[in-house]
Amino acid sequence: MFTVTSEIYSETNYQPTQSAEDDSKVISKFRFRYPEEEEDATLERITADRDGDLDVARPRRGVIELEHSEATELRLVGLQVWRGALLLADYLFAKKREFSGLNVMELGAGVGLTSIAAGIHNPGKIYCTDVDLGCILKLIRGNVQRNSKLFQTQISVLEFDFLAPKAQQSRELLEAIDSSDVVLAADVIYDDTLTDAFISVLDHLLAGGKSSGRAKTIYMALEKRYVFTLEDCDSVAPMYEYFLRQTANKPWKIEHLPLDFPQYFEYDRCPQLVLMRITSR
Repeated sequence: MFTVTSEIYSETNYQPTQSAEDDSKVISKFRFRYPEEEEDATLERITADRDGDLDVARPRRGVIELEHSEATELRLVGLQVWRGALLLADYLFAKKREFSGLNVMELGAGVGLTSIAAGIHNPGKIYCTDVDLGCILKLIRGNVQRNSKLFQTQISVLEFDFLAPKAQQSRELLEAIDSSDVVLAADVIYDDTLTDAFISVLDHLLAGGKSSGRAKTIYMALEKRYVFTLEDCDSVAPMYEYFLRQTANKPWKIEHLPLDFPQYFEYDRCPQLVLMRITSR
């Protein structure tokens, strides 16, 4: 069986330990620092000790502990942690005031890292969703419970299958969609069929938000994965480029956001990372 592995495990030591409940999984520590309250907070916190030496307060740090897989077949990649989730978590920390009080829904949440990060500074409702392959919803609920002391709100875990018709969606999910202000998605496009279904979901969310008067703002993070093709005689990022082609004529505004915001989580923020903000025109 062909398996894939997220590159982040070999780049950063997340101190994995064997899961006591499932020997096919590990529990890793995703370390972060809390944002400063103000841009000049560091200057305000510089004091002097008895000898007159400068005493600079150290940043407050935290850890999100997640149970996850280290290698999976392609259809179960949600059981791993990918770089886009960490980028989105950084953005949520950097813009914590803008997101505070908003209801947030994550699509294709994987093992829940970004949703948990969203709840650390936001008292609004957090909806963490994914399709229940490989018992992933049970895994997310366990990770939410494991980190419950970190966040100040309730995180609801719901099934959202991009390929399922709306008639099969739960009433709880439909209510969560209606009440959400912000939608997050990290590294959810890796297959054309799934990408088409994901685009249909975004169409529904944006159109529904526009008609209801509760507009949605979508933040989508991904890592462009380049391959060399003989057809193009060049290195291309097929999944990213397919998404752009399929959405070129949508009534959407797609903005590529600069990645110049601070990094709070430990990972390699490589140049192939992309962060998009999508709204309805």
